[in-house]
Amino acid sequence: MKALFKIGYRIFVAAVVALGLLLLVSIVPVPGNIKVKIVQSGSMEPAIKVGAVVIIKPSNEYHIGDVIMFGEDTKTKVPTTHRIVADEVRSGVFYYTTKGDANEDPDPQQIAQSEVIGKVLFSIPYLGYILDFAKKPLGFALLIGVPAAIVVFDEAANIWRETRRLRAIKKINEEENNT
Repeated sequence: MKALFKIGYRIFVAAVVALGLLLLVSIVPVPGNIKVKIVQSGSMEPAIKVGAVVIIKPSNEYHIGDVIMFGEDTKTKVPTTHRIVADEVRSGVFYYTTKGDANEDPDPQQIAQSEVIGKVLFSIPYLGYILDFAKKPLGFALLIGVPAAIVVFDEAANIWRETRRLRAIKKINEEENNT
C-alpha cells in the first residue's frame, strides 16, 4: 500500500511540474520559436478539437496539407488554425488558401506567408481547458499553488520526521556511551 501511495505521489508531482512547465512555455518565449496555443473553435474538428493545445513552430516553407496558424495574436484577437488546401506564388510571395476541416468552403481570403505564425507540429486534446484555467488567478492557485504547497509541506514533514529519528538515535547512542 505504501508503494502504491509513493507511485501516486510521484505521478501527482510529475503532473504538477508538467502543468507548471506547460504554463510557463505558453507565457514565456521558447528558443526555436516554438509556441503553445489553445484552439478556440471547432473549425478543425475532428482532427483538432476545441480546447486542444497545439504546438506551433515557424517554418521557411509550408505545403498543401499542412495545418498552420495565422493571423493576429493579441488579447482581443485569436489566430486561426486551418489546413492549406492550395498555394500560389505572386510576385515572389507565397499565398495560401486555407480551410478548416469542418468547414465546407475554403477561407475567403488567401494568407500571405508573412502572416503565418507557424505549422502545427501536434495537438493534445482538451489540455487547453486546463491550461486556460491555470492562467487565471483562481486556476493558478488551485492547479499549481495548492499542489505545490502540498508537496512542500509533505517534504517539510519528511525532513522533520527524519530529524526526530536522527536525534532519537543520537540520544540513544549518547545514553549507551554514558553507561
